[in-house]
Amino acid sequence: MADKFAIQAEDLKKIYGSGNTEVAAMQHASMHVAYGEIVALLGPSGSGKSTFLTAVGLINPPTSGRIKIRGQLMLNGPQPMVDLKSIRRKYLGFVFQRSNLIPFLSARENVQIALEINGYSPQDSRKRALELLNELGMGDRADNFPSMLSGGQQQRVAISRALANQPVVILADEPTAALDSHLGRQVMELFRDLAHKHGTGVIIVTHDQRALDVFDAIYEMEDGIIELRQL
Repeated sequence: MADKFAIQAEDLKKIYGSGNTEVAAMQHASMHVAYGEIVALLGPSGSGKSTFLTAVGLINPPTSGRIKIRGQLMLNGPQPMVDLKSIRRKYLGFVFQRSNLIPFLSARENVQIALEINGYSPQDSRKRALELLNELGMGDRADNFPSMLSGGQQQRVAISRALANQPVVILADEPTAALDSHLGRQVMELFRDLAHKHGTGVIIVTHDQRALDVFDAIYEMEDGIIELRQL
């Protein structure tokens, strides 16, 4: 491993507008996530959580600050040091509030397509997709379409897809918001087990206070500022 941290966000700031219309959506936000560590980011709506997640996901670059993955500088302010699209594919996995599965593809095909985009052959991608679905308890549903799956099952397929490229970091935005408390906890525990097993850093933005005991660290965000909560 190139560094003890899977991802480092250092002093991130995001400004929208200018002059009298200037709004600081994020200011001096820092977070270091080690390999195999699962962290929660809590905060009220409008506190800057999604801004932070899209920044560290290399989707919406910060106005200033640095982002490192595996110790390599990826962004210095809005200036990319590398091809961000290729870095996202290589190092990052994303899971959202809704599973965003392609409705006309089976569970296996939804995972398989992510692998093929990353250069796997159809044969290898099929094998890897089935391995991932089996690991997440969805092997017997591999040929089912999303409409045939429950919300929790759809999220398991989405997590399988996020794991497809063996990411360094998984970023999850409210992944349990559409699930009941029992299924929500199952999904959070699944993220924890996968983080520890695969050595993947996981950042989860959540409002759900019911499963905070699964996290290795908890950060809180308000008015664009992040602070580490003492466990």
